[in-house]
Amino acid sequence: MSYFSTNFTLGILGGGQLGKMLLSETLKYDIRTIVLDPSAEAPARFGCHAFFQGDLMDYDTVYQFGKQADLLTFEIENVNVDALERLEQEGVKVYPTPASLRIIQDKGAQKAFYKAHKIPTAPFEAFDSPTLLAAAVAEGRWTYPFVWKSTRFGYDGNGVKIVRNLQDLHALPEGPCIAEQCAEINKELAVIVARSPKGEVVTYPVVEMEFHPEANQVEYVLCPARIAETISSQARKIALQVAEAFGSIGLLAVELFLTKGGEIWVNEVAPRPHNSGHYSIEASYTSQFEQHLRAILDLPLGSTESKVAGVMVNLVGAEGYAGNVIYEHIEDVLSLPGVTPHIYGKRQTRPFRKMGHITITHRDIEQARLLAQRVKETIKVISRQ
Repeated sequence: MSYFSTNFTLGILGGGQLGKMLLSETLKYDIRTIVLDPSAEAPARFGCHAFFQGDLMDYDTVYQFGKQADLLTFEIENVNVDALERLEQEGVKVYPTPASLRIIQDKGAQKAFYKAHKIPTAPFEAFDSPTLLAAAVAEGRWTYPFVWKSTRFGYDGNGVKIVRNLQDLHALPEGPCIAEQCAEINKELAVIVARSPKGEVVTYPVVEMEFHPEANQVEYVLCPARIAETISSQARKIALQVAEAFGSIGLLAVELFLTKGGEIWVNEVAPRPHNSGHYSIEASYTSQFEQHLRAILDLPLGSTESKVAGVMVNLVGAEGYAGNVIYEHIEDVLSLPGVTPHIYGKRQTRPFRKMGHITITHRDIEQARLLAQRVKETIKVISRQ
């Protein structure tokens, strides 16, 4: 099939910042695109050939949208899988596959999948409700502290809490959940794997992630990770094992814990371009967005090697501000060497909302990290008061 400068149509479910950045690659290749998103203000609404507003979890909306595409992909996991499966049965290609997405959507099913495939992960137990979890605590099967995770619809730190006492336990929201052993974390790592339908597979270098202690969001992503080569090799091997087990097509971002004891545990995965790969736009020979496009179209995969070291800084809404966004001191940041901003196009800010990111490139990862700290301390994402 010819993809370029033809009527071939790629449908993208979700029109957030990931969709917007993916569209920069489809525009480069002149591939016709349509986008579905619930928000009339979706960042990707300007970069596609046709934009549709609708609920991604509504069966009929997703099905009718998908019938207009030759191939469907998504930039968010919260999509109606039943509709995707029907479209797949009717001949529409859907990558990543609905079967893998159904497992990934449910953190309990995802953890059970790791256990069944002998993939290292933190010890866990699934519960139908916090009441049953509380009973397990009362019986002594679980002791504080431990990690609580909602099995559905968690993102960017939402749906995840460290339970330290009875008060934390009683404050948990209703719904299916898992309890997970707290890992003694040395570093949080990630590996992005790309796989094509013909079986070609590549991995990006291991990155290191630094998290905001309160919001549980990634603040910095460093590539390469500051770890021993033996650890890097092991992390990439585990990420490949996960991708092969899922039979993933496209990108699979595998988030990992490096424990203080030197073990590597899989935390969770995302079957799409990921925050941990944004550095690749400036620092890699092939960005994660171009790679995702190459993979789902079954084109030759690009080089994952880095041209330079890269650090990504997330731009999130400052605490205490909500409303029309202002990027304060962005001119000062732009005067620094190796700095490239990506503003996502969200007009309204609120505390910890992802509004953009900035990539810092440098020959030396430590110097890039110092510049990233300066960027973080300089720019403020606020609103008019």
